Amino acid sequence: MIDLQGKVTQSAFGEMIGISQPAVSDLLSRGVIIADQPVGEWLKSYCLHLREQAAGRAAAGELDLAGERAALAKVQRERIEMQNAVTRKQLAPVNVIEEVLARVGRQIVGILEAIPVQLKRRSSLTAEDLDFITRELVKARNLAANIELEDPADAQGPDEDEHLEVTV
Repeated sequence: MIDLQGKVTQSAFGEMIGISQPAVSDLLSRGVIIADQPVGEWLKSYCLHLREQAAGRAAAGELDLAGERAALAKVQRERIEMQNAVTRKQLAPVNVIEEVLARVGRQIVGILEAIPVQLKRRSSLTAEDLDFITRELVKARNLAANIELEDPADAQGPDEDEHLEVTV
């Protein structure tokens, strides 16, 4: 029978729990077990240490398992939220939005360019009036042609894989 109030060597404790003497020395240096305590305290401390590791609360080196699990869960939640937004058509890839805007822009340019010709045929506007209307339409067309998709949070612009929220 082992006297739990007695003290043991690092080697004897290692044999008792199935680890090497250097591993016991490491436990001492990390403060898992404390020198000059009875073997019963070492067993309690060692078992507590194992429970903490198993629960993911104790750091093994720089790795914090509970923190890593929480970070992974957050990333998974964000991915699912994004997939749901795409499914509800609240989110679209930037390249799709650019293609749609380019197609609509070409249609608008065609309509704007036809307005001065139609006005000339259908109205009694002066040449000055038609020139003014043409200049204003050119300004609007050029403004529309220079529109770029840009994420306000990202001054360099979004990557192809990023998504922008679409509101209708």
